Amino acid sequence: MAERADLERILALQYLAYQSEARLLNNFAIPPLRENVEDLLRQFEGGVVFLKAVDEDATLVGSVRARLDQNTVHIGKLMVHPDRQGRGVGTQLLAAVESVMAKTCPQARYELFTSSQSLRNVRLYVRAGYRPVREEEAAPGLRLVFLEK
Repeated sequence: MAERADLERILALQYLAYQSEARLLNNFAIPPLRENVEDLLRQFEGGVVFLKAVDEDATLVGSVRARLDQNTVHIGKLMVHPDRQGRGVGTQLLAAVESVMAKTCPQARYELFTSSQSLRNVRLYVRAGYRPVREEEAAPGLRLVFLEK
């Protein structure tokens, strides 16, 4: 679990990790790149669960967030340091956040979303048991695919 003291490092990782998404979408004003530490602090204090992944040197290599709304766990901002992608960190974080949230709500439904252009992300979620349920246009040129488990 991440702590309040981790939020600045998580935000720095977020800015780094979401650069590839911004390039893919040709949009450097996507919400993850507009958040600031106060936004993360409000989320943290509002009950959003932050998890972190660190390597053997305690370097932050990944993070994910989740919040419970009735029986639905909304998972968001699953990110992995660009140098660590493709090594299972994202898969481990996704499993960890599901495990943590299952303790609070054992019968939870899990939902997350990603850009429909982020095929690597979609494949990760489908391999983890998620299935696409709908798509929405969030902004011109930005289509989101929502997945659930």
